Amino acid sequence: MTSTETRAAFSLAGIFSLRMLGLFMIYPVFTFYAEHLAGSTPLTVGLALGAYGLTQALLQIPFGMLSDRIGRKRMITIGLLIFAAGSVVAAMSGTIHGVILGRILQGAGAVGSVILALGADLTRETERTKAMAIIGMTIGLSFALSLVLGPLLDAVIGVPGIFWLTALLAVAGIGVLFGVTPQPAQLKSHRDTGTVPALFSRVLGDAQLLRLDFGIFALHAILTASFIALPNVLHDIIGIPQSRQWMVWLPVLAASVVIMVPMIILAEAKRQMKAVFVGAIVTLGLTQVALLIWHASLVELVVVLTLFFAAFNIMEASLPSLISKVAPAEAKGTAMGVYSSSQFFGIFVGGTVGGWAYGVDGPSGVFIFSALAALIWFGVAVTMKQPRFTKSHMINVAELDDTAAEHFAARLRGEEGVVEAVVVPEDGVIYLKVDSAIVGEDDLERFSRRPAEA
Repeated sequence: MTSTETRAAFSLAGIFSLRMLGLFMIYPVFTFYAEHLAGSTPLTVGLALGAYGLTQALLQIPFGMLSDRIGRKRMITIGLLIFAAGSVVAAMSGTIHGVILGRILQGAGAVGSVILALGADLTRETERTKAMAIIGMTIGLSFALSLVLGPLLDAVIGVPGIFWLTALLAVAGIGVLFGVTPQPAQLKSHRDTGTVPALFSRVLGDAQLLRLDFGIFALHAILTASFIALPNVLHDIIGIPQSRQWMVWLPVLAASVVIMVPMIILAEAKRQMKAVFVGAIVTLGLTQVALLIWHASLVELVVVLTLFFAAFNIMEASLPSLISKVAPAEAKGTAMGVYSSSQFFGIFVGGTVGGWAYGVDGPSGVFIFSALAALIWFGVAVTMKQPRFTKSHMINVAELDDTAAEHFAARLRGEEGVVEAVVVPEDGVIYLKVDSAIVGEDDLERFSRRPAEA
């Protein structure tokens, strides 16, 4: 990566992480705060926790498409200002309904797809995967950090203070955007990161992709519902004050990563993706049953939570990889857009249904809901086909006319290990999908040099 591409990747990752920190820091502390708000019920508390997911799911694709017309930085700025406004509304609200409105506004600042599009504008096709990986890693790190910072900050500034801090982080993101992030030379629609409306029917008609979309929906429904119950279990049953609950989350998350890493290596390097994938779903379901039965002992709870987050982290890493493997080469961005919307809709449903379940039967109601969600997910996933181990690659053919580009793509299709080679003339790109066991980096470099010879 060039210095400009590196600066683009890390600055956009910073903007993403500042925003995600603000969204996630209230997860471990919100239920305690919400108990004292006017109009608070378990259902409205759950709705407040998950409400941002609904507007995020509805608006992130339109935000990305609109940014093609009026500019990436302009749309990111608008989104971050809306997000900041929602944070201020939530901070100043003395009722649960005001907080719900604030969370809805936070979600309406749906800039995730625009950030990825800007990252694509600022990187070459050959380096784009690295840039997206840098941005993707910040999401997981932000989530882990937020579970530790949330209780610590709550003890000092309270939940309203966290909301105010979230607004400041959004403004800081705008500062990074204009002070650090390079300005793209031109805006383009990138099929590897952006959504193409003409491809919706193809993506939504693919049963394999729909299985994965349901997977991320169920995963985040379970996660959001869990944070309606788990902080209260730690406080009311185990006796850990909310200000010290970070002492549980920190070792649990660290140990879960240690478990996750060899499982991801087994899935990818040893080509055991489906076995690891289904095994993680089973583990998620069993941890919910275990939480239903054993949540009165700290040791038991820590062990179960470690397994839960290990399975969660495995799925968070595996699902995007599976989308990339399964999606048609030229429809990867559209598939990821539908996938991301499914994730945010899962957050909304998990918060709402989880809050209702908590009102019906306390923590047990939440764990039963989550176990049933995992059971349904298992039924959906177990019939999934074994994914082909492919990776995507792009070759710039803008200097070729359409006929020459298609001839070149036809030659690539004859190469051993090339699964797909699709020319998109308006992008000036050939989208490749190759078998990673057959086609190495040297082969990809050789393919990329050949347009000049076509």
